[in-house]
Amino acid sequence: MAIKITDECINCGACEPECPNNAIYEGAVDWKLSEGTGLTGMVVTKSGLSIDADAPQKPISDDIYYIVADKCTECKGFHEEPQCAAVCPVDCCVPDDAHVETDEELHAKKDFLHPS
Repeated sequence: MAIKITDECINCGACEPECPNNAIYEGAVDWKLSEGTGLTGMVVTKSGLSIDADAPQKPISDDIYYIVADKCTECKGFHEEPQCAAVCPVDCCVPDDAHVETDEELHAKKDFLHPS
């Protein structure tokens, strides 16, 4: 499953640079599917979202850091554990029950985000 940031977030920003997929954004900041990935142009994500990877998308949160579930792979293929959770000083990076995925699905998402 993807990771989410709870409202206990203190906006320290420790998690953002740790994400290998650039899936973490500061509150109120637009996100792009192409940032930190190899995607460009029109794409359809695993969740069925059809967007221009290069187009800015509205922030998921205006108040705290947030994780774009379509970009989160729980660091599979990069690290042994989610790096955001490992560095979070208040333990607010937790599994997102709304986006449950198997290890195989997370590895496939990593391959989709970073095509060879």
